[in-house]
Formats: sequence, C-alpha cells, structure tokens
Amino acid sequence: MLKKLLIVAGVIGATALVVKRVKASSDERALWHEATTAPDLR
Repeated sequence: MLKKLLIVAGVIGATALVVKRVKASSDERALWHEATTAPDLR
C-alpha cells in the first residue's frame, strides 16, 4: 500500500513540475511577443 502511495505521489509531483514549466514557458513567450511587437499608436 505504501509503495502505491509513493508512486502516486511521484506521478503527481512530476505532473505539477511539467505544468509549472509549461506555464512559465507560455508566460515568457507572451512577454517576448509583447516586447517585440510594434506599439499600437492609434
């Protein structure tokens, strides 16, 4: 039982890490897009 619990905890931890990295990458991409596009001067 403890072994299964540790495996589930490991999978959840790995998933959280992946989600965090994907979000950080997306945020950085959005920031670069905002910084490199021409300003809208209308």
